Amino acid sequence: MNEILQYELTGPENAPLVIVLGGISASRHMAPNEIDGAAGWWEGSVGPGKGIDSTRYRLLGVDYIDGGRGADGRPLRIVTTHDQAGAIADLHERLRLPRAHAVVGASYGGMVTLAFAEKHGDRTGRIVVVGAAHESHPMSTGLRAFQRRIVELGLDTGRPNDGMILARAVAMTTYRTAREFGERFRDSVPDQAEGRIVFPVESYLEAAGKRFAAWCPPERFLALSLSSDLHRVDPAALQVPSVLIAEEGDTLVPEEQIIELAGRIAAPHRYVHLTTIYGHDAFLTDSATINPILASALDGPPPA
Repeated sequence: MNEILQYELTGPENAPLVIVLGGISASRHMAPNEIDGAAGWWEGSVGPGKGIDSTRYRLLGVDYIDGGRGADGRPLRIVTTHDQAGAIADLHERLRLPRAHAVVGASYGGMVTLAFAEKHGDRTGRIVVVGAAHESHPMSTGLRAFQRRIVELGLDTGRPNDGMILARAVAMTTYRTAREFGERFRDSVPDQAEGRIVFPVESYLEAAGKRFAAWCPPERFLALSLSSDLHRVDPAALQVPSVLIAEEGDTLVPEEQIIELAGRIAAPHRYVHLTTIYGHDAFLTDSATINPILASALDGPPPA
């Protein structure tokens, strides 16, 4: 699979290179920069003086490859996290970039980072992985499998947008914690709209689904969701110094799974527990907590 990635390369030209990879809803544009001043997907942690300091590092972001689009709206082919890693390695070589100081990956990007370390570890000095493990947890696979079934049902019935909204709304329940939902919606009062009762938490999840469906086509969601469930690396094959960050209350990637990875990884590593109420999405929503961890992981010597 020799696809050329769309990318964004910003920051001081002679600064150490950091490759930054996010979840399936991320893009090459992380934060406002000299190329594009628009908001980015990780602007809470990427920028001057933030966890990934854009004045100290040269930053490379990419748009993930997907499976293409078939006539029925489904992806044409399967894409794995190793395919993503290979495409990034090809781009790194094509741009003639120096060996990366680090690859930082969160969520799906953490899976790709682990795949990159397994097959292309000579291209980076360290990896920083947030909310990702060596394989998908069976519960997470089950949840994603039925999210894909919802999208496929939408395609089969001529309602692809509705399918995407519902699938993303269900996914959102795995990105946050019961504690956060309790604090946010405990005293909320349901409303009546178009003859039906609508709960505030329901409206919140639907709005998140609509935002996602507005830009992500079904075939891309199906390809990257399946890619998450097919992900598997051998911890014993990981030789790159690693910082592994587990987010408290993460139901999508339970902390015990990252502890297992830390126990089996061959590389020098450091395990970090991130205390938060936001679960899997803490890397996006709890910048004050994660930024010092990211800065330490990048600025100090690699785990030894």
